[in-house]
Amino acid sequence: MKQSDKLTISVAISAYNEETMLPDCLKSVAWADEIIVIDNSSTDKTASVAKKYGARVFTRPNNMMLNINKNYGFIKATGDWILNLDADERVSEELKQEIEEITNYELRITNNSIAGFLIPRKNIIFGKWIEHTGWYPDYQLRLFKRGSGSFAEQHIHEKIVVAGEVKTLNGQIVHENYQTVSQFIEKLNRYTDNEAAQVMKNGYVFSYLDVIRMPKEEFFRRYFSQQGYLDGFHGLVLSVLMAFYHIIVFVKIWEKQRFVEVDVHTETLTSEVTKSYLEGLHWAKQTGAVHLSVLRRLLIKLVSV
Repeated sequence: MKQSDKLTISVAISAYNEETMLPDCLKSVAWADEIIVIDNSSTDKTASVAKKYGARVFTRPNNMMLNINKNYGFIKATGDWILNLDADERVSEELKQEIEEITNYELRITNNSIAGFLIPRKNIIFGKWIEHTGWYPDYQLRLFKRGSGSFAEQHIHEKIVVAGEVKTLNGQIVHENYQTVSQFIEKLNRYTDNEAAQVMKNGYVFSYLDVIRMPKEEFFRRYFSQQGYLDGFHGLVLSVLMAFYHIIVFVKIWEKQRFVEVDVHTETLTSEVTKSYLEGLHWAKQTGAVHLSVLRRLLIKLVSV
């Protein structure tokens, strides 16, 4: 390769029934040297939309373990670097410029050990950029040297793993995340199936008290520790929804154990609820996030679900 040559970029996208979201994604990467779209046997116009924007399209079975098809897209890519995106993600102008600088800069480095880059992701949920609540900066390893990275595991939220050094970029991926509550609920069923299976695979020991502990810890983490209260009502709603997510995970684990009969000890349960209540008061005092009377009412509702 000549010193004046530019390294090439392939964009790999795996999509199912994304005819509405896909165009804006493809427009944001029109500058790339190659676009690969893995169509997961869509029943809409996803494939024809992708071809309209010049993408190379490969049709695969709609495997619920989406990372299998994403890895297939990486194999089909021919660029020196691969940028992995979902159909509801867009590359910002700042990120585009940064990637272009990288492809030129690397040519001046001898024995470059950099194999991948973490990219901050800007999540738009229910029409608002969620700057806290655990959704920002939401770093994702999405740019990597061809042949150096893949999804090591097949469950939904697994990350790309690369062989080599990882650096961090400043430009953002804009993620048009949950647009409606119905969309959140629709994905919740699939995601909690996967999460429950992973928790059990990791050796989880069943405890009925986790029906309180799991959602409580999730709510406190997002709303207080990760400053969800700074996202206003969006932050409160999302913290509650994610707490509900963890209730469903727990109940699905119980289902996998054939709804085993459990003796609920009133004193133990009362102690756990009281502990959660006091922990909530502590967080409220520390952060000043909500009026204590509001928190009291909220906690009572959460533990009585």
